[in-house]
Amino acid sequence: MASNQDTPDGERIAKVIARAGLASRREAEAWIAAGRVAVNGDRIVSPALNVTANDRIAVDGKPLPRAERTRLFLYHKQRGLVTTTADPQGRPTIFGALPKELPRLVSVGRLDLNTEGLLLLTNDGGLARALELPATAWLRRYRVRAYGKVTQQQLDELRDGVTVDGIRYGPIEATLDREQTSNVWITFAMREGKNREVRNVLRHLGLHVARLIRVSFGPFQLGEIGEGKVEEVPTRVLRDQLGEKLARLAGADFAAPVTIGRHPEVRAPEGREPRRATAQPPSFEGRLRRPPQDDGEGDDRKEIKSKKRAAPSAEQKRFHRPKRGEGARPTSDDRDRAPTRSASRTSLPRKRGRDKPRDR
Repeated sequence: MASNQDTPDGERIAKVIARAGLASRREAEAWIAAGRVAVNGDRIVSPALNVTANDRIAVDGKPLPRAERTRLFLYHKQRGLVTTTADPQGRPTIFGALPKELPRLVSVGRLDLNTEGLLLLTNDGGLARALELPATAWLRRYRVRAYGKVTQQQLDELRDGVTVDGIRYGPIEATLDREQTSNVWITFAMREGKNREVRNVLRHLGLHVARLIRVSFGPFQLGEIGEGKVEEVPTRVLRDQLGEKLARLAGADFAAPVTIGRHPEVRAPEGREPRRATAQPPSFEGRLRRPPQDDGEGDDRKEIKSKKRAAPSAEQKRFHRPKRGEGARPTSDDRDRAPTRSASRTSLPRKRGRDKPRDR
């Protein structure tokens, strides 16, 4: 029987199940309480159990799959999809819309039914849990179209947080990007991501949200990912952006094998991308903001500088390279600096015919 004491080589049973990509750690604990998990042939009902590689774990009578390498995917969620594995009301879910060749994934947080944009997906429940923790505080950035009028001064008051219907929301950076006849475009940046936070705060200001798009989560950007499409973060980029501390907290494993099956729309996790006949967008690293001290023109690039280079395309200008962990480690400068209008506008995927009021 597995040991119920902490051991150097043992891990909590729920964490092991999460690492196998079957569920988040919280869901795994619920499975255990429901009697669906067995260790070495004995059914368990408490997650307070450590297991090792020598223990035999089964869920619903089936052996636990071998844990594969920690992987992270960027998914462009469409409106009308529920962020859950199964919906009691029978509404379509994101997992039903994902390519079948992908491994079993869990979402990092959720997006509402009518919210679209960037959603992080991972095969590692431990990583999902670590990124959802309030202490991680990765910056979430949204573009919002709302009916009504508001001033920048009203939005600036959100920097100190706001209480709506008895719920306290933390500091919010909000920028008024554009005013139209009956509606406005606003950029929201926050680190909490409470349920319906953007909608509730704007309703408090007398605005009605018509369209809500998440354009970034921590250092990862929506960029040019098409609706319903998935892009995998290369392993080396994921390891660099998480940093040692967060990777250790998540129990990430970057050395384990990877599932062979992969949808052609998904990028390979390691450095080299497969060659294709069609033109490709910049490499994944091109989406991450380059550190200010590195302008890409070091001594080893003098020869390249001397040659005439074509002007960057509009698509290339949309991508940027952040420093390690940008958006992940809040500083006083981060809290005092509102998002720039140019950055927020370029992050918005263009849609025709979606800005007109709809009959409801």
